[in-house]
Amino acid sequence: MLEKQNLLGLTQSKFKDFFSDLSEKPFRTKQIMQWIYHQGVHDFGDMHNFSKDLRDKLGSIASLDLPEVVSMNNSKDGVVKWVIKLGKDNHIETVYIPQKDRGTLCISSQVGCSLACTFCSTGHQGFNRNLKAHEIIGQVLVAKNHLVQENKRISNVVFMGMGEPLLNYENLLKSIELVSSKTGLSMSPKRITVSTAGIAKMIKKLADDDVRFNLAISLHTSDDKKREEIMPINKSINLEELKESIKYFFEKTGTRITYEYILFKDINDSLDDAHELVKFCKSTPCKVNLIEYNSVDNIPFQKASNNKTEKFINFLNEKNVIVNLRRSKGKDINAACGQLVNKLK
Repeated sequence: MLEKQNLLGLTQSKFKDFFSDLSEKPFRTKQIMQWIYHQGVHDFGDMHNFSKDLRDKLGSIASLDLPEVVSMNNSKDGVVKWVIKLGKDNHIETVYIPQKDRGTLCISSQVGCSLACTFCSTGHQGFNRNLKAHEIIGQVLVAKNHLVQENKRISNVVFMGMGEPLLNYENLLKSIELVSSKTGLSMSPKRITVSTAGIAKMIKKLADDDVRFNLAISLHTSDDKKREEIMPINKSINLEELKESIKYFFEKTGTRITYEYILFKDINDSLDDAHELVKFCKSTPCKVNLIEYNSVDNIPFQKASNNKTEKFINFLNEKNVIVNLRRSKGKDINAACGQLVNKLK
């Protein structure tokens, strides 16, 4: 028996092709996408503006299955974490972070990660596979369906969960189209952020593809030697090459870059480190998100002291660099930055 095709990952153009192959009119595309993304319907039998024959045909060859949630954990600070099963021994994690003026959903793009950043729990587990488009958008729909029952909403989507998004490029862009298009979830691209460790050639490809979402770079230090030690990718793509790709992206898109910078005790938290960061930031308009380090079992990094963190922030402010300190949330359920891993919790 042939496996049914999961239609959740189909963009508008792909839906048109799908219905064309069934000898159906193009308007069916708008109808089905309204059912899925506006009405939250995932059963063909409930799509009443389709004929019974079409509903039966769709049910026999296709599905709209959401990914399987195996656990959902609620943090004392309001963070929600879903552990999602994707086949045997493959799990990803999706995290909702409530704030005063927004609700941010942090989603995964890969099972595991191949980049092996030394401070990251996901990096220590290795890489299993890329997520398909329906598995990426499925995370958003799972969270949306739960949150609407609590009168909460997703205002922002960030690709900062498990995996390196730019190494799953095609499925990344498909899922973003579904989140941002009028026939999809209608979220402004400016409320979507893709975080990368710095795949230079793919950053340039983003620029050539004229994307409108935000780009965040996991920088963490502006010193090549230090970065090689904590982020092995820097051995093949050094800071100068990364900077060149960032300049290219800004010149093409006009979008201000965000740098993510986790402060590690006695590694990248000195005023000399802050000075080097300021120099790196001068290449394009940008802002810096300083992030508190979240401890992970068997990983020997520590959070920078409050005193050093304050001095670091003050130095950046004095040099007119826009800086925000991101306080950790969800630590009690292992949902904070760097703590996501492919296992049940």
